[in-house]
Amino acid sequence: MAERTTSCVTVAAAPGAVLAVIADVEQYPQWASEVREVEVLSTEGDGWPDRVRFRLDAGVVKDSYVLDYDWDVTEEGTGVVSWELVEARTLKEMTGSYTLSADEGQTQVTYELTVDVVVPMLGMVKRRAERMIIDTALTNLRRRVETDG
Repeated sequence: MAERTTSCVTVAAAPGAVLAVIADVEQYPQWASEVREVEVLSTEGDGWPDRVRFRLDAGVVKDSYVLDYDWDVTEEGTGVVSWELVEARTLKEMTGSYTLSADEGQTQVTYELTVDVVVPMLGMVKRRAERMIIDTALTNLRRRVETDG
């Protein structure tokens, strides 16, 4: 059974600015180094990406997959953006979320991720890949929001 990996970062920006970067999934290849390509397959009535195809190359985890998103966020940008795997070749599970909370003019971002692959892989190697994906995503998200904002 897959284990969930969690990490947090504080971003020097309002939650709405952080959410705007997260919601602009088509720009992920510019700042999320493991993401090679993104295609929005459908959007919700309010314009949020609903179903998205990604091509990922994160070392031991390489795949083309489709995620289904849920946007449980306020107008200010706080709340939870979550996703779950719809289809993939080598992944059998990928669920995760960004939780955004306001913190004195900044945003606390908590990223949770669970990844499981079809091919047997040592738990230690899988957790290391999850940790790398999360740490890189949070570092690059913070950099993208704070410098390119």
